[in-house]
Amino acid sequence: QVQPVESGGGLVQPGGSLKLSCAASGATDSYHPMGWFRQAPGKEREYIATLKWSGTMPTYADSVKGRFTVSMDNAKSVVFLEMNDLKPEDTGVYYCNTDSVRFGSSWYGIGSWGQGTQVTVSS
Repeated sequence: QVQPVESGGGLVQPGGSLKLSCAASGATDSYHPMGWFRQAPGKEREYIATLKWSGTMPTYADSVKGRFTVSMDNAKSVVFLEMNDLKPEDTGVYYCNTDSVRFGSSWYGIGSWGQGTQVTVSS
């Protein structure tokens, strides 16, 4: 497997927008959807969104639904997470994983993790 690489994080004011990228070319068999996750300092990593490698059937955690959008480029090698109306509670390190599985209402990464990109929402 190939380790994905996240980018696009930074400092943004509440209500602002940010777009993250996850480069993961050639890393998956495309059976399991890719996933976006985040982790705040001292807290467990949480699921925020998934997307099939076909670019279809996105899912979102309730905390980001309506504000975040996950998408994929035409070559299916880069996945994006567009974040709008950002809130301080969105602060954390954002990770992508090449393969995700669902247990109940939560998703978990079982494939390759990236190193993450820091997102800080602050005034």
